[in-house]
Amino acid sequence: MTAPTHDLTARPWFFCGIGGSGMLPLALILKGLGAQVAGSDRSRDQGRSAEKFAWLEREGFHLFPQDGSGVTSAEQVLVASAAVEDSVPEVVRAKNLGCDRMSRAQLLAALFNAAPRGIAVGGTSGKSTVTGMIGWILTATGRDPTIMNGAVMKNLRAPDAPFASARVGQGAVFVSEVDESDGSIALYRPEIAVLGNVSLDHKSLEELRALFGDFLATAKVAAINLDDPESAALAERANTVLGFGIESADAAIGVEPGSVVQRADAIEARVIDRCDGSTHPLTLLQPGRHNLYNALAALAGCAALGVPLDEAVAALGGFEGLARRFDIIGTSPSGVTVIDDFGHNPDKVSATLSTLKAHPGRVIAFFQPHGYGPLRQMGAELAQVFARLLGPQDVVLLCDPVYFGGTVDRSQGSARIVDLIEAAGGRAEYIPAREDCGARIVELAQPGDRVVVMGARDDTLTTFADGLLAKFG
Repeated sequence: MTAPTHDLTARPWFFCGIGGSGMLPLALILKGLGAQVAGSDRSRDQGRSAEKFAWLEREGFHLFPQDGSGVTSAEQVLVASAAVEDSVPEVVRAKNLGCDRMSRAQLLAALFNAAPRGIAVGGTSGKSTVTGMIGWILTATGRDPTIMNGAVMKNLRAPDAPFASARVGQGAVFVSEVDESDGSIALYRPEIAVLGNVSLDHKSLEELRALFGDFLATAKVAAINLDDPESAALAERANTVLGFGIESADAAIGVEPGSVVQRADAIEARVIDRCDGSTHPLTLLQPGRHNLYNALAALAGCAALGVPLDEAVAALGGFEGLARRFDIIGTSPSGVTVIDDFGHNPDKVSATLSTLKAHPGRVIAFFQPHGYGPLRQMGAELAQVFARLLGPQDVVLLCDPVYFGGTVDRSQGSARIVDLIEAAGGRAEYIPAREDCGARIVELAQPGDRVVVMGARDDTLTTFADGLLAKFG
């Protein structure tokens, strides 16, 4: 049974997996609105990410072991992802007590749809970055939005808010990324829908076309990447289209031809408003052509909301980016640069490697798959990306996939991907333990190398990247 959507703050909430990238910002928003929020997390019980859970407790969240002891009343609403097994103690306890249960997506959709104005950001890749960009533009221009993101937004991070993946504002706008992988994108009713790209990830292209087409059709205005063929083909489903793109002459928000300058740490371009012919110089602190597309998506989304383009471009110049999105941890005295990155599917890994290979220097890529299931589904494509984009001097190292317990089939792992990379002409090594991969990276690294740490669903990857930089020092 689903909890009622009216007055979501009136009842106590319990989050199963409260530390997760999708759960934490929702818990922050609910608490910021005045709700009583408690939770548990398997990672906390295992001693992982202690700093994060200590901060949550300081912020007034009541945390419990994942043994069911935190679910004590039928009044509580249990928030648990669809992937949480029925055997998890909180789920068992909630069912016995008769508690209402909501998925993460159902709760987010209820909060989002209750807002006076909603901007929903969809697409296979770049959702978190575009959401962060839109959120920052609206914040910097005084519109005081509520922001729901799947990553920490550096502009909003502070000593008392180190895990700022959400913001609770007093303004009318709620901006959020929306997920197509579980079909929950269908739950949202945005005023403005932003679509950055459509490519194979968790579902077939036929399913994605239907989901994203319906998503565009629900909105009053759709900001669509006209350079992406799959996205552009869905424009006919939209009520009103505001196109963006680097190449397309039909894009209302575009780029002056010949104005793009790629640097190792930034990208520059002149943004053109084809409605009035004005141009606006943009220097984006996030390198890579894919980030210029993300910026255009954010500018189009904000333009649909009525933000003047010159104000939005100026605000974007101060956007500091997201944690774990091509996040340059630092360069050691010996000249080795370490980058922390969320790349975990073929599209994201391709964008990261393309950005690195646009500039000279060897790349050492470390990849920790975010699960056995995803590796089975997209492993062959990932192997092709690594083999195609990395040169003979580069190397990729894979450890075993993330595994936090459960009944998943673990018969096919990282060794198969390494074999596929090598069969396609790439250079790869499989080392089961992450710590041993770290030792091998330190052994391999030379001055001028870029070491990129990639993977999802594991906060400790940042700690791993920090540790590598310290060892190079």
